[in-house]
Amino acid sequence: MTMSSQNADVLAQGLKPRHVRMLSIAGVIGAGLFVGSGHAIAEAGPAVLLAYIAAGALVVLIMRMLAEMAIASPDSGSFSSYADKSLGRWAGFTIGWLYWWFWVLVIPLEANAAGTILHSWFPQVEIWEYTLAITTFLTVTNLFSVKNYGEFEFWFALLKVVAIVAFLIAGSLAIMGLMPGSSTKGISNLYATQGFMPNGISAVLAAILTTMFSFMGTEIVTIAAAESREPKKQITQATNSVIWRITLFYLLSIFIVVALVPWNTPSLMKAGSYQTAMEMMNVPYARQIVDVVVLIAVCSCLNSALYTASRMLYSLSRRQDAPAAASRTTRSGTPWVAVIASTAAAFLAVICNYLAPAAVFEFLLASSGAIALLVYLVIAASHLVLRKKREACGETLSYRMWLFPGLTWATMTFIVGILIAMLFNPQHRPEIIATGLLTLAVLVTSRIVHHKRSACKNEEANEEALALRS
Repeated sequence: MTMSSQNADVLAQGLKPRHVRMLSIAGVIGAGLFVGSGHAIAEAGPAVLLAYIAAGALVVLIMRMLAEMAIASPDSGSFSSYADKSLGRWAGFTIGWLYWWFWVLVIPLEANAAGTILHSWFPQVEIWEYTLAITTFLTVTNLFSVKNYGEFEFWFALLKVVAIVAFLIAGSLAIMGLMPGSSTKGISNLYATQGFMPNGISAVLAAILTTMFSFMGTEIVTIAAAESREPKKQITQATNSVIWRITLFYLLSIFIVVALVPWNTPSLMKAGSYQTAMEMMNVPYARQIVDVVVLIAVCSCLNSALYTASRMLYSLSRRQDAPAAASRTTRSGTPWVAVIASTAAAFLAVICNYLAPAAVFEFLLASSGAIALLVYLVIAASHLVLRKKREACGETLSYRMWLFPGLTWATMTFIVGILIAMLFNPQHRPEIIATGLLTLAVLVTSRIVHHKRSACKNEEANEEALALRS
């Protein structure tokens, strides 16, 4: 693997339209939909649909704002670069490193989930061996070219889409009473078990906090599109499709689950929503089918985590907010140092889990808990500033956010409201505190780094001035 010179360290445009298109369709589908949604249903009952609608609406608005900025200026650093341009170096530095940290933690978590599933099938191999093998394999494939990432993600995404469509068809037949052998039908479970909102509006608000993080990853398409030949076209198509994607994959599938399964069914928490619904429809080998789909979903998420973390680190390096080595690429345009550094950081997190006290790793996990909301808040704030700057310069935008600036302000207010709700919710308070402490540490680091850089530049300028005078 021959490395390019530092001056030529640019990313290749190796992603094909079908790669970006499939990434945009299924990139948001993770294990949270197949398994984690069961916790949200048990928390809010059938009214969990309202929580998914609220969370989905927020993602649609954020993606619209991000797309406006990305189409005007495609960049692998995405919202971190836009925060840099609009709010200042401190904002781009802080949100870029926080986002990198979020995906670095996802790598070992998803690898461990995949290893656990494989260990349940072949127990003679230890979980950590599966985890190491999967992570190493995907790291190596990511090192060769962005096309490898796109190709793996294309097939991962296609399989996820096929699985969901099959579930939607089976669930729809069961609701209509046409599913052979199904022990459940109709939609009476939406209201028959203590009503549509059995635990009140406070449970729905709490479920919003749970469902919010299921959508993290939608924004990856704006990062990936920068490595395609037609980034503006790809981002436009992906953003225009986000409404039907969320409606089809999340709202409709969750509707089928809460229609067919009583919300207080114990297995929703243990086995997950999809497996529980399929077992009630008497689908043969329901557990094994869901295990395969979840394995595909976590490998897809792991693959995307490796890609996204490396591209954010590369972008930070190009802006001199990370070590210069992280911007080095191979001849095929892959940021190999950023890929290896991100994977190494993930393995360090795993080592902390084994060697450090449990509280340390729990804090590390909690520190990523509110990063998604901070990312959304920074996207909205950056959009507010950049739109006004572009309008002041008379720039014509080909893609625009709706009802600006009112809807942007409303989105920011909603996000702040969620953060405050998390602070007063005992379940989510540790996440807010840990994320707040991490953010503060990154902010302080940002000030120190930029202060030192400014001092070095001033010193160099003074030396040049003295040299000219002499």
